[in-house]
Amino acid sequence: MIFEIENLKFDERGLVPAIVQDAATKEVLMLAYMNAESLRRTVETNETWFWSRSRKELWHKGASSGNTQRVIDIRSDCDGDTLLVRVEPAGPACHTGARTCFQNEGAPPKQSFADSTESLGSLLDGLYSLIATRKAERPEGSYTTKLFDEGLKRILAKVDEESQETIAAGREESDQRLVEETSDLLYHLLVLLVQRGVTLDQIRDELAKRRGKRRNAK
Repeated sequence: MIFEIENLKFDERGLVPAIVQDAATKEVLMLAYMNAESLRRTVETNETWFWSRSRKELWHKGASSGNTQRVIDIRSDCDGDTLLVRVEPAGPACHTGARTCFQNEGAPPKQSFADSTESLGSLLDGLYSLIATRKAERPEGSYTTKLFDEGLKRILAKVDEESQETIAAGREESDQRLVEETSDLLYHLLVLLVQRGVTLDQIRDELAKRRGKRRNAK
């Protein structure tokens, strides 16, 4: 650990950005935030701990996924307001299943999954079909494959996690963050439906039935 904690410059929220780097490849894996307590736990356990700005709580990287990060060393920059955490990762750093959260760096813009005229219902149908295909074929390197391989308990944990992040975004973050978190939640709900064998037609029929009840009640 090449710094003194008391010399770090935490911001007004008591946080300092932490750049996580693979010690072997030098690849930047992710950017997160630490407060004094998460930094203390990181040093004590030799695994990364961070502070979630959306959930307002400490989180241990890999606690649920198993994708922990063993700390090799921690350094501060020349101003003492940013940390470089060099690690030996046990798995992907990104919640999407990618090795790094910066996997799109320098890449050309990807083609949109749907054009601007496609309805939400049509888009959800297409995404449901894609997820069902992932479950059947289990292509290597797919985040969706990883969820199905880990089973219902893991899928439910992700739905719970994304629900909490959507609530946090709705309470105090930007509209764009709410859109992003809602999209993450919808995706994981679709994975849950596919896992349980529940179709979107069943959801549609239930919603139509409820709409009919409301109309009859007027």
